[in-house]
Amino acid sequence: MPTKKSSSGQSSILVVNIYDGTRQLMREGAEILYRVIDGNQKEVRAPFETKPSVRFPDLPFYDNFGDDYTVIASATGKDQAGFHPLRLSPKKEAQLGLMLLPKEAKFDFSEARWDAISQRLPFLASGVAGTEARERYDQWMERRPETLASLLNITTAMSQIFLPEGSPLDYLKQIVWEKVAQDRFFAYADVALVNQVKAAAEQGHFKPEIGSGFFHPGATLSFKQIQFGEANVQLTFHENDGKVIDGKDCVLVEPDMDYYKDPASHALLEVVPNTLTGGLTNPKTIYVLRWIAERHAGVPEFNPPYTIV
Repeated sequence: MPTKKSSSGQSSILVVNIYDGTRQLMREGAEILYRVIDGNQKEVRAPFETKPSVRFPDLPFYDNFGDDYTVIASATGKDQAGFHPLRLSPKKEAQLGLMLLPKEAKFDFSEARWDAISQRLPFLASGVAGTEARERYDQWMERRPETLASLLNITTAMSQIFLPEGSPLDYLKQIVWEKVAQDRFFAYADVALVNQVKAAAEQGHFKPEIGSGFFHPGATLSFKQIQFGEANVQLTFHENDGKVIDGKDCVLVEPDMDYYKDPASHALLEVVPNTLTGGLTNPKTIYVLRWIAERHAGVPEFNPPYTIV
């Protein structure tokens, strides 16, 4: 039954589109529960639909915090996904893209073979002899797919950050293979990256983290991207660990990505709850959150060189 207009006498329109892990619109047929919750925490729509694109007309408009909507989608056999806050207005139809992954999802690295990645991420081949880098990379693909997915997530996100000169990815010179983990990696970067990130922080693109050494042992500086509500990049510097690479003074940098900037989003969405209660960051969750965040922000799509099937 249609929801009545709010006391403002106006209403809003929302279109929700559901995508799969290949970043394509889901096929019709799967029953999807769409939950639309207003800023007063009142569920105003909750239909089951078998189509991946649903239009919600006549949503209440309050002209206050009640217009900060939460949208959650779920389906049998898939992890739920959601977004908050989604500001609705009668002035413009809102569009939201969400991504639902199978609970037993697997990584498809067919577009991330070494020949392609070594061109995209040349710092992986620096400092090792012969085919060692390729062999280590291939081992990740076969035995540590979560680690490889995390690396590709983080480096893709880094490539989309605009510093005063270039992107953070442009400054990476050599990876530290022994310190690559499921939720972060370590690499030596041109020391100029430190001042580039500081300048970006002054422009409001990053926020310094207080007490970085507590959360990142040995760290001296840390900056968190604040462009999106979810899946931002954090760059942590270990300035006491440096070396010279190809004639450049370099410093150790530790890039990683967090789930949510806003704790309220964490609580309201409960996306893949088992991954948000502790342990290492799940690269599948980062993949979904960053893709949704960038799509909502209207920036180029988050497109790491792999998909999830």
